[in-house]
Amino acid sequence: MPRPTGLPVVASTQSVPAPTLVLSSRLDERRQAALVALVGPGSGADRELDVRATGSALPPPTSYEAVLLDTATDALDPAWLVALLDHVSHGASLVVMVNRAAPSWPTELASIAVAAGPLTGQAEWFARLVSPTNPLTRRLGPPRPAGGDAAPELAVLDRLCPLEVGPAGEVLVSVSMAFSDRAVVVAGSLGAGRVVVSGLGNTAEALAHPDLATILRRSLAPPLTWGDRLATPRTLGLAVVGYGPYGGMGTYHATAAQVTDGLEFVATCDSNPDRRKAAEHDFPGVRAYTTVDELAADDDVEVVVVATPPVAHADIALRLLRAGKHVACEKPLCFTVAQADQLMVTARQHERVLTVNQNRRWDPDFLAIRRAVDRGLLGQLFNVETFVGGFEHPCRAWHSHTAVSGGAVYDWGSHHLDWALLLMGGMPATVVAHGHKRVWHDVTNLDQVRVHLTWPDGREAEFLQSDVAAVRRPKFWVQGTAGTMVGWYRPLSVERVEPVRGHVVERFHHAEAPADLTLARYESGYGTTETRLPPSPAQPFAFHANLANHLLAGEPLAVTPESARRVVAVLEAAQRSCEDGGSAVSLRPMDES
Repeated sequence: MPRPTGLPVVASTQSVPAPTLVLSSRLDERRQAALVALVGPGSGADRELDVRATGSALPPPTSYEAVLLDTATDALDPAWLVALLDHVSHGASLVVMVNRAAPSWPTELASIAVAAGPLTGQAEWFARLVSPTNPLTRRLGPPRPAGGDAAPELAVLDRLCPLEVGPAGEVLVSVSMAFSDRAVVVAGSLGAGRVVVSGLGNTAEALAHPDLATILRRSLAPPLTWGDRLATPRTLGLAVVGYGPYGGMGTYHATAAQVTDGLEFVATCDSNPDRRKAAEHDFPGVRAYTTVDELAADDDVEVVVVATPPVAHADIALRLLRAGKHVACEKPLCFTVAQADQLMVTARQHERVLTVNQNRRWDPDFLAIRRAVDRGLLGQLFNVETFVGGFEHPCRAWHSHTAVSGGAVYDWGSHHLDWALLLMGGMPATVVAHGHKRVWHDVTNLDQVRVHLTWPDGREAEFLQSDVAAVRRPKFWVQGTAGTMVGWYRPLSVERVEPVRGHVVERFHHAEAPADLTLARYESGYGTTETRLPPSPAQPFAFHANLANHLLAGEPLAVTPESARRVVAVLEAAQRSCEDGGSAVSLRPMDES
């Protein structure tokens, strides 16, 4: 029996909503930039944005599908405000950013929330998602511990205005203030429309908080169109092709689906009967298929993760896209740009989503580096170097055989070169790669490969992977015009004493723990200072949460097929350069797409 699906899942092509009006009485340069980043081009809202200062001439409210008031209502023309509230009651969305009590607060808004105090000083507030299953706050905040029921909390730096909740209001977010919970984001209905009153978001830093920004962006979604997808609970059936048990990627994706709101692990496909049995044992009730065609015929399956060895990625993904399934592929997406282009065209033709599990984008050490770069702590980057490896026998699974894995650069290079492209921006002009085959002759991958990228403006990046490096280099070496960041590996081991066996040491892969990060900066007239940077908070299964948010709520896809194609373009060029003795390979301008 096909599972009930309710409203259609967001496809890769969407109609463009009517414009959004942002009306502000505090429109300095920083705040305007923060508001545009919140709901403007590039935010994923995919709508035209009209930003105006209070006091300017305003078109009729009916010109807009959503309105964000970043001003007290007593600063507005009373007739225009009446028309706005009437427009909202007929299906538009309204977000009101509150920074002070308004003496003439409309009764329609007072039934939802009113300001209950003056604006506080700037401080770190722990914002609690009181209604984590509400459509506006679903799948936000850090994941709850297994079996835990505590509401997720967000650390937000802001000046806030506490709210008093009206009879028609539902508290979405509260903060602890003077040992009591105070509402700061409240939602309610006004006729057929939605109103959200927020006492958070009074600083540019707060508006940049990813979870608060998502709440406000969702609040501007038109309730009567694609916003209804938020209000209708949906669960997407997820399947995995290639079930690697014992902590492998099949187990990983299945577990992620089970703990991610909006996803459910319903089926797997593997030609190995032992692995099918393992899936059925690990996840009772899951359906286990032998062939991709059998899986594709299951109407309960809407999203498929392709977790086979890389040589099969492109073919399986194409078959699933043509069968009407959304596809999330393990890295690398494929081996060649031609394959990537065919996959992207097929996804567009069938209006299906195509993405890649570039899960290392959420590594705590990499996120800390991006945070430092985004805050300008390194100045303008001009060199990024990364390393992975040691001196030990390569694994004897398919990862070490070129015909199956694509070659040494396609494994860890899929992550490290993705990092380099994200940090540097744009595409390099040339790729040069050199490899060595000197020690491990029972596998076909190179023992060591070095990939050097050069951008048109002279900036450069380098990735080194080696199974013959007896002394490890830093994981990260990032240079900018204001400083340098270095990240050192810290291999983990656990020692214990067991009965009979005695002393036991359990060692983990050196890349599993976040690197120790040090930022060195030069100060004129003073010298060089060093600062230890902690890793960013872990975000387990962030890829899967984003996938659910994109398919169910139309939010931006974190790993677009275009970004995955850029990685493939560099990988293919590196492989070609290496096979040609290290000759330079130029990337075509179209590889920017």
